[in-house]
Amino acid sequence: EQTGAHVPEREEIPAEHKWHLEDIYKTEELWQEDFLKVKSLLTTVKQYQGKLSTSSQTLADCLQLNTTLAIISSKLFSFARMHRDENTANAKFQALTGQVESLLAEAGAATAFIEPEILTMADTLLQQYRKENQKLNEYAFYFENLARQKQHVLSPEEETILSLSSEATQAPETIFNMLAHADMKFPETLDDNGSTVQLSEGRYNTLIRSANRQVRQQAFQHLFGTYAQYRNTFAATLGGNIKKNIFYAKTRKYQSVLASALESDNVPIAVYDNLIQTVGDNLSPLHQYVALKKQVLNLDSIHMYDLYTPLIKNVSLRFSYKKATELIKHGLAPLGEEYLQILNKGLTSGWIDVYENKGKQTGAYSWGTYGVHPFVLLNYHGKYDDVSTLAHEMGHALHSYYSHHTQPYPTASYTIFSAEVASTTNEILLLHHMLNTTEDKDTRLYLINQHLEQVRATVYRQTMFAEFEKMLYTRAEEGESITADLLDQEWHALNRKYYGPDIVIDKEINVEWARIPHFYWSFYVYQYVTGYSAATTLAEKILQEGPPAQKKYINFLKSG
Repeated sequence: EQTGAHVPEREEIPAEHKWHLEDIYKTEELWQEDFLKVKSLLTTVKQYQGKLSTSSQTLADCLQLNTTLAIISSKLFSFARMHRDENTANAKFQALTGQVESLLAEAGAATAFIEPEILTMADTLLQQYRKENQKLNEYAFYFENLARQKQHVLSPEEETILSLSSEATQAPETIFNMLAHADMKFPETLDDNGSTVQLSEGRYNTLIRSANRQVRQQAFQHLFGTYAQYRNTFAATLGGNIKKNIFYAKTRKYQSVLASALESDNVPIAVYDNLIQTVGDNLSPLHQYVALKKQVLNLDSIHMYDLYTPLIKNVSLRFSYKKATELIKHGLAPLGEEYLQILNKGLTSGWIDVYENKGKQTGAYSWGTYGVHPFVLLNYHGKYDDVSTLAHEMGHALHSYYSHHTQPYPTASYTIFSAEVASTTNEILLLHHMLNTTEDKDTRLYLINQHLEQVRATVYRQTMFAEFEKMLYTRAEEGESITADLLDQEWHALNRKYYGPDIVIDKEINVEWARIPHFYWSFYVYQYVTGYSAATTLAEKILQEGPPAQKKYINFLKSG
């Protein structure tokens, strides 16, 4: 386990706690070979331009070549980018990631003719081709989805230009990542032992939950004080990202960026608006929770840095990584023997990068590529939150595993809207197991508090993010400039609205918007809330109904 005051270098992490990216490519030479292969396939795919309506075989051959390109490109990108995430300051993998981003833009341009050409084919001809050629069967959903978005697909020439622009328009997110995760340095701060330690994003998540108010206050001030020094740069990157998304939405003839973001998943705008409205109409339980926290913690005034403090003071749950994996296996037993076998394979076969190291991408994610097992990035520190995060990310990983092993590539991916269901169901099942097997009263109260914290952080906090994002895009689409002052002001107002009259909105929190990477993935966060709501229902059914509900749930994971 990680101990000591310093954040270790990558080389100091034991091999058994690192993911095996060589499962994608054994050597960089093989990566380079595939890179050159894609280059040559791009020349081949262009030869189909203008010919897709000549025969069902031509159409099938072109789509299968496009699928091959997509699979290899995904392998190239995930290998380079995940290596870069091991240490975002690593110049070699920064360069490889940049190289493959250029290639992806080139591939997008080379294949941009395909969808407009299919959409110009008469429906009767496409139906005839689909009857004639069995190879087109696996593209049935692709054809239906394409027809649904027909009015937003441009001419081949325009699609080529948009694809070529993608590399340049990635700059705001890239700059954000470099500044927040590679260049920005946080000061030293106090830990629970009274020692001075180097503050990092990973350490902050531990220190902000400290029972020692001075420790959490200092960590809070140091973290957000550092972000505040760069607030104008962060406002420029976020503003640039918003302008990029407005450009693409307008070019594709969408009424707004929100409409564009939701259309790809076929989610009505009413879902987004109703979520904000419904949570906004039900803020009183959160206000009561803040007031309860102030009372239980015996505080004269409750500040933003008190929000993450557990209500139960004398419980400090720490779990070795090994213990975490055992708990998760027990917690997810209701999902069946097959699920547990795959889970165990993932936990023991180099799927997971466990510990924080210098320069490592913060947070956690599950990612992968078709034809290779999924991967999970963690920054494990031994808290119950970290155990829950591992369960969450393995939910994503097994969703991908099931889907990729059941579906052909054209239907193997799944929408983010359903992705967060699989991850959150795992978290809920884990918590249920913990409560069922814990007899100590204080520990049970601690775990119930963790559940309340999940509701606060997922249902309320992510809805606040969603409302903030909608406000930003509405203002930008009306021509208003996105400045650091505007962002600070709106973030402050939303914190006041959501957390209610009891809390002191510390000035440092005003810049918290600068820290949220999800704002670079437009209108993403609302799905955490919808996913949590669906997962709560599914977990209840699995626990109450047993095998019938379990079978339905596994079929959902396989459905792509």
